[in-house]
Amino acid sequence: MIDDDVPAFWQRLGLPGLADVHTHFLPERMLRKVWAQFDAAGPLIGRPWPIRYRGTDQERIAALGRLGVRSFSALGYAHKPAMSAWLNDWSLAFAAEVPECLPSATFFPEDDTAGVVRSALDRGARVFKLHLQVGGYDPRDPRLTPAWELLAASGTPVVVHAGSGPVANGYTGPGPIGDVLAAYPTLPLIFAHLGAPEYGDFLDLAAAYPNVRLDTTMALTDFWEEIAPFPRSRLPQLRDLGLAGRILLGSDFPNIPYAYAHQLDALARLDLGDDWLRAVCWGNAATLFDLSL
Repeated sequence: MIDDDVPAFWQRLGLPGLADVHTHFLPERMLRKVWAQFDAAGPLIGRPWPIRYRGTDQERIAALGRLGVRSFSALGYAHKPAMSAWLNDWSLAFAAEVPECLPSATFFPEDDTAGVVRSALDRGARVFKLHLQVGGYDPRDPRLTPAWELLAASGTPVVVHAGSGPVANGYTGPGPIGDVLAAYPTLPLIFAHLGAPEYGDFLDLAAAYPNVRLDTTMALTDFWEEIAPFPRSRLPQLRDLGLAGRILLGSDFPNIPYAYAHQLDALARLDLGDDWLRAVCWGNAATLFDLSL
């Protein structure tokens, strides 16, 4: 499949399009710095990683439109103090101008974390993003306690890069974030990359906690399988969780080194059935975020 074939993929499934919960739109200066890290195969990247989809915001929005991505996110993530508030200002303003974009926000362990999260929620944030690998912080930091409480109470999903791929760093792995879930068992977390490479542990967390989900971002693609192959013994669990609403399509667009269509190919070739593909590519996110088109 190539990108031109993507609309036929979701049309065959009888879907109105695709819902991608893991895409990135960032302020221009920040985006250039992120791309420079990928271009240099920086220490948290670990291998050559040519960015496939560059261009302006409008060009990338148009590219998603041609693919039929009807709902996506602008997942910015703070990796140091005094960053979250201005990044949230940008992300929420972006979503206000782009109706397909879920209002997105982030936070970081600092003294005003509660205020940052409350402000974003008051302005309509519907999804948050944390990147424990890049940020290198402990999700159990007491300064995050009010944020976890607010998000659990509001039922607002948080996409969390908690797995140790592509390179372990800081407080990645199922242990630290698992402790957070033990303290806040209703917290609606979405583990990015299916939790790679600790797939089994993160799938088990989803099985244990009713509001935990995982996104497919880059998982199962040829590129990611070279880094961290998904254990085929876990496919039945992946199927069951998907049909139960707990697996969501994610791509990492635009920061991917292959065509967007390859993520869909990777899911389809698992042969978990059309009902599973319908749920993962649209239905689960449509239910979670009350998407109405």
